[in-house]
Amino acid sequence: MVERRLSGLPASPGLAFGPAAIFRAIGEATRAKGPVASERQTLADAVAAALEAVTALAGSLEGEAADIVGFQIALLDDDALTESAYAAIERGEPAETAWRQAMAEEIGGYENSDDPYFRARSADLADIRDRVLRHILGLPELTQAKTGSVIVGEDLSPSAFLGIDWSQGGGIVLGAGSPSSHVAMLARGRGVPMVVGIGPDWRSVFGVIVVDGAAGTVVTGPSPDSVAKARSQAGALGAARARAEARMGEPALTRDGTPVAVMINVAGMADVAGFPVAACDGIGLTRTEFLVEQALRDEALQYELYAQLLGWAAGRPVTIRTLDAGGDKPIPGYTIAGESNPFLGLRGIRLSLRHPDVFRIQLRALARAAALGPLKIMLPMVTAPHELEQTRALLEDVVGELLTEGGACALPALGIMVEVPAAAMAVDAFDAAFFSIGSNDLTQYATAASRDGSEVAPYADVLHPGVLAMIARVAAHGAASGREVSLCGDAGGDPRLIAALLRAGLRTLSVSPGLLAVTKAAIREVELAAPGPAA
Repeated sequence: MVERRLSGLPASPGLAFGPAAIFRAIGEATRAKGPVASERQTLADAVAAALEAVTALAGSLEGEAADIVGFQIALLDDDALTESAYAAIERGEPAETAWRQAMAEEIGGYENSDDPYFRARSADLADIRDRVLRHILGLPELTQAKTGSVIVGEDLSPSAFLGIDWSQGGGIVLGAGSPSSHVAMLARGRGVPMVVGIGPDWRSVFGVIVVDGAAGTVVTGPSPDSVAKARSQAGALGAARARAEARMGEPALTRDGTPVAVMINVAGMADVAGFPVAACDGIGLTRTEFLVEQALRDEALQYELYAQLLGWAAGRPVTIRTLDAGGDKPIPGYTIAGESNPFLGLRGIRLSLRHPDVFRIQLRALARAAALGPLKIMLPMVTAPHELEQTRALLEDVVGELLTEGGACALPALGIMVEVPAAAMAVDAFDAAFFSIGSNDLTQYATAASRDGSEVAPYADVLHPGVLAMIARVAAHGAASGREVSLCGDAGGDPRLIAALLRAGLRTLSVSPGLLAVTKAAIREVELAAPGPAA
């Protein structure tokens, strides 16, 4: 086989070397058609098996990962999904054809939706389609790929990613996809090398391949020299990761001795299970949309969830973001249905202020938990100062209520996320106790490039001078006013970006727990006195 090098977009750093596991054989598989009753039972059994598989997977997940799989469970458990397929079977179609037709119609509706949330969910529908088809056709599940294989396909849903055991290595190569997609974020958090956007060339990938997730390259039919080089690079990367892990508990200092605080992003206690609290400087972001979705009106349960995180942090600061629903995180009965563009609609603090009864419950639980330790409240999607002031008034009011009731409470520090360009440019108008830059949304809005769109992925660049200028502006305001400025978006855990972020003035980063060690290692390589890109 002649060596061939394919170029895509780097989505998760690292080097994978192994056999390609390509799951395109569904379209080539055939089976003998049985009587109508038999075909109905075949489809019913396949749907039930798929539902059992994703339900079992959901049992081991929490937070955002559980929400992703929960969407599939809800669909598979809905009889409406199979109605048209059973009708086609009654007309004489085999189970697999009937199911394909039904899902093609469903997926088409999602892909053609004006709602970015539903368009993004089309990958989950395709995963449901393929799970059921594999059971109908007797094909192996994606999870049955050989350990250490490189998963190759057009796209990969987050739920499919979560069902794979990555503990023994492996990688991902996708024809489509985006470095900012949810599955790419999951890959980075788990250290799985990933290249996306190689286009239709993915269909020609087979055999042993080499994936360089940092360079965005894929080598098929590697020569002996390329194999040797890959093994050497993999060994070097493994050794570097081991060194980083060994020093994870040490402070993060740049080469010239500048300290940088490194905190972690979580969605609940499951994210810190077994994680050494002494290795981080606290929790810089707690995503409560997944933590309290089932407890919107349950103050006691919310309080307990926050108290557990404060207990784990052992005196370190815990920053809790108020409900960031909307956009790609809908909550039935709470978010607005049918918005033409949910990412530019009612989301984050806009929705919280629209539902003051629900918001007060969360603020009461947070104020009660603040009596247990250094809890800070962070407001998402803030655009105008009046949103901060309205929240401050509500917070002070609920603290007054709690004091009147005789309950233990405290007034937490109140800060904002800076993810709307207008807020970044007018940051000095906000009387916030602290600022945290959400690099994912700030970059998406500033560059007019969707974070999950493969076609525009190159535009969504944190290193764009305009994005760096906004980050530098916020950092400078924090330094001048004596208020902490952190970055809790995906960029904080990307070693390629850390030098530019620090040179823009940031001194606090918050990253996925799985990226803490490599983030600290990257910080130690930065010489702030050295010239770098202008911010």
